[in-house]
Amino acid sequence: MVIRQDRKEQILAKAVDVFAELGYYKATTARVAKEAGVTQPYVFHFFSNKEELFIAVIDQAIGRIADAFSRVEAPADQLMETMGQVFDDVMSSYRAETLLVMQAHTIPEPAIREHVRGLFSNIFSSVLEKFTAAGLPEPEAAASQFMGMGYLITVAEVLDLPQMLCFKDC
Repeated sequence: MVIRQDRKEQILAKAVDVFAELGYYKATTARVAKEAGVTQPYVFHFFSNKEELFIAVIDQAIGRIADAFSRVEAPADQLMETMGQVFDDVMSSYRAETLLVMQAHTIPEPAIREHVRGLFSNIFSSVLEKFTAAGLPEPEAAASQFMGMGYLITVAEVLDLPQMLCFKDC
């Protein structure tokens, strides 16, 4: 069972690389299989199609972000900054995955779009809950601003425009 789970994780890791390199529409399960060193039918043993594989990759990426945010404990006046640093850490450690999350919300396939919509809604709800529990003033606005900053950081990373990230004395 461990070997099977390891293979699934290996397929997911290679799928991240393939989707990041080629994008959703040009990526194929055959390419993922080749990169993972398995047969395409073996990929289909875990994932019924490319859409399901892509959704699993996005679930993994969003799961890392959500998990990292849930572990943040900081005073209210440092909460947004601490969570921003956590996001930056996740992005640094799992860059391709995080950038795929940015790509995911642009894919018009209904199942993917709806799934990603739900994931982002859940992330927003958890951020809002954390900000509300911390007693931040106007937690809805703070959560919206925080999510917006995450988008800005990701866009700046994708486009290699670090000058977009001047938030303090620059």
